[in-house]
Amino acid sequence: MTALLQADRSEFSPAVMAAEPELFERTVPRALVHRTAVSEVLLTGVSRCREDVYRIGAQWSRGHSYYGAVAGRWHDPMLFAETIRQAGLLLAHEVLEIPLGFSFLTETMSFEITEEGARLGRRPADVVLEVTLHDVIRRRGVVSAYAYEVVAHRDGRRIGYGRLTANCVSPAVYRRLRGDRAEATAPREVPDGLSPELVGRTCEFDVVLGAECVNGTRPLRAEADHPVLFDHSVDHQPGMVLMEAARQAALAALRVPDGLLIGCDAEFRKYVEFDSPCIVAPSADAVRSPFGARELVVDFHQGGSVAATCVVAVHDGAGL
Repeated sequence: MTALLQADRSEFSPAVMAAEPELFERTVPRALVHRTAVSEVLLTGVSRCREDVYRIGAQWSRGHSYYGAVAGRWHDPMLFAETIRQAGLLLAHEVLEIPLGFSFLTETMSFEITEEGARLGRRPADVVLEVTLHDVIRRRGVVSAYAYEVVAHRDGRRIGYGRLTANCVSPAVYRRLRGDRAEATAPREVPDGLSPELVGRTCEFDVVLGAECVNGTRPLRAEADHPVLFDHSVDHQPGMVLMEAARQAALAALRVPDGLLIGCDAEFRKYVEFDSPCIVAPSADAVRSPFGARELVVDFHQGGSVAATCVVAVHDGAGL
């Protein structure tokens, strides 16, 4: 979880890119990043640098409706996670020519961000991503799997790194994979939420952990009507919901509701379904990183097995 921070200090120093104004004139079409609300589109432009390498513009609002300011000091780093997700979808459709309507099955996703890179300014943050596509697999001429790495810059300085691996399937194949669950919808009734102030939130609607605690574990919950977490119809719990739950679980376990998430390394092994309880289980002990953050492993248990795992790194903000 410390590769980015170590790189920032010494051995890893790619050329710093200056922001290109034309990358920030307008948002990209919402369909290309699988968003229904235009307000949830973070990407603003794309250009090709060289073979398999692309430059993408993104803008982070100072007042996002869900991923708002952390402790009044930082952009929510989950904006970076969502930016990484959207960047891969944009390139999948625009560069890899994967048709709209295909389903994307994320296997792994991770990001790291520096504290300075997340710091709030007096205007929205214009972020430049350098995205490298690799491990592209084609079957019968159509891409079925791909991976990419992201290096992010803000104001000419490197601020973050991310990567993602995914499979993609046609609508017909997806229906066969999902069976009856292809028509599943998020439940209208969810467990009572954990007190919002324990996880840096102000209302229960935004809390994705249940109040009931058994040996440090809590049930996953997500409001079906949430305009950001469920921007569009899905038949299982989205990966971004799981990453948010891992962040909230770490904040609660570490008792730092205003803590800054500086990294998350997620592995999605199975779909987290709507029709059975999912238990969010943070590790009992945190590991202190060399840079002051504390790392926790958060497992998601469903149906007798671990459906997903996130390793999260949180800084308590003291001294930053």
